[in-house]
Formats: sequence, structure tokens, C-alpha cells
Amino acid sequence: MKCPFCSNLGDRVLDSRLSSGGETIRRRRLCEACSRRFTTYERVETVPVMVIKRDGRREPFDRDKILRGLIKACEKRPISPAQLEAIADEVELMLAQVPEREISTANIGELIMEKLYALDGVAYVRFASVYRQFTDIRHFLTEIQRLLDERERGS
Repeated sequence: MKCPFCSNLGDRVLDSRLSSGGETIRRRRLCEACSRRFTTYERVETVPVMVIKRDGRREPFDRDKILRGLIKACEKRPISPAQLEAIADEVELMLAQVPEREISTANIGELIMEKLYALDGVAYVRFASVYRQFTDIRHFLTEIQRLLDERERGS
């Protein structure tokens, strides 16, 4: 495995653990050249899920795109990288269990927003603003008011 810090190909595995209900193996590695540690994930390769974009294009599902979007939405929030990984894992696992091999970005976005809603209101609104393409402040206010109303009903 190539070290993300120095690009050396020599490393050794320090620890291996199952995660995502046994669907993924998490490995902690130590680079033999620079002695830095890094984590890799091993998954079973399956028939790829195709994502149907808003403009009708189709492309293979990319877990890293989900993770990048989550990282941006959760920037400067008290949310750990492990929590973001867990959300990405849950979304990926849910998509793998769906019998259809094509899914719209709308469905994926709704899954992510559902997870963020339960985790952090600010991150949820940030993600929703990009996903739902808020064009002015009224959209933000409407979404925040809806969030506040639901939280008041829940408590």
C-alpha cells in the first residue's frame, strides 16, 4: 500500500478490525520509510451502483464524493471524522442493499440529510443549502424555521 505521506510502497499492518457490520476491514498501517501511521479500508467489490445526476447523466457511485460533501458541511462543527465515516458507510451499505443498480442523486441526498439532521442542525442546513440549491436568504430562513418547529415538537 502506498504511504499517503511519503509515497513509499513498504508498510506493515499494525491492526485489523471489522467495521460496518462485517462489510469492511479497517487496517492501521505503519510506513517503513517515514514511520507515520495511516488507515486503509478494504471492501468487497460488487456490481457498481450507478448514480443518476440531475441532468440525466449516469456515473458510478463514489463514496469519496459523499465524504467530501459531509466534510464541507461539517467544517468547524463538533463532529469527528469517525462520525462522518460512519454516515458514508451507512449510505454506501444502504445503496448496496437496494435491488436497483441505479439511484438518483435526490435519493442519496435525502439519505445524507436524514443522517445529518439527527447529528447536527448546522451541518444539516449547510448540506441542504447546496443539495437543494438555495438561491436566497428566504430558503435558509424557511429551512431553519422548519428545523426549529420540528425540534420544538420533539421536545
